[in-house]
Amino acid sequence: MKVYISADMEGIAGVVGREQLVPEGFEYEKFREFMTAEVNAAIEAARDAGATEIVVSDSHGNGQNLLLDRLPQDIQLVRSWPRPLGMMQGIDDSFDAALFIGYHASAGNSGGIAAHTVSSKAFSSVKIDGEETSEGELNALIAGHFGVPVVMVSGDDAAIDEICGQLGAIEGAIVKWHYSHTSARTLMPVAAQNIIRDKVKAGLARRDEIEPLRPKEQMTLDLSFRKNRLAKRAASLPDVEVVDSRSVRFVGSIIEISEFIETACG
Repeated sequence: MKVYISADMEGIAGVVGREQLVPEGFEYEKFREFMTAEVNAAIEAARDAGATEIVVSDSHGNGQNLLLDRLPQDIQLVRSWPRPLGMMQGIDDSFDAALFIGYHASAGNSGGIAAHTVSSKAFSSVKIDGEETSEGELNALIAGHFGVPVVMVSGDDAAIDEICGQLGAIEGAIVKWHYSHTSARTLMPVAAQNIIRDKVKAGLARRDEIEPLRPKEQMTLDLSFRKNRLAKRAASLPDVEVVDSRSVRFVGSIIEISEFIETACG
């Protein structure tokens, strides 16, 4: 069994804001350790469930958060940017299942810690076929393009409610409960790692009954930017429709949409 793990940081236990999420934050180095530990919990559980090959995508911020010397030395790791498939770079049809660790709610979600979609600096809204999308849904569509089901996600309660609502009956590991955009009640790191292990095993045990989220051949992406100049730059790309001074529309396959988003937020 071959397993793909996409790891973000906003949904890691204890994370509530910039002090944990950016390199200049006073707790960032400690939370790199916690992020690595949650990914390791997922790896251990996947192996217990029969995984023989694992690829991990470091998908937060600069893409250089996970501590290589604390990861199993027989996995493979995707790091840094740019990469056409974003948080799912390296996935293909050889994988049996995908896991999402440390995920967060979307830009259109009024709840959740650090809720945004792809780039909090660039985008105020990301919609696919007219519906606000989360990184979980976007990445599941990319996995689904290759026929790979997403079987488990971890994060705060808002993220789990939203992503499980978009993907269906997958396993959700809630590691904290939001009070606001920057406040939460959280599990301790070891408790979070334990629930992640349980949910990974449960998800992989059910992988044959969980359907991939299959994208349509052509889908419509609506991007709304926080700044006019970013929208203007995106409008200069091929096959783009200008909606208004801060919004553009692009129609393409989910792979083309991913490549467009990566270019637009770069």
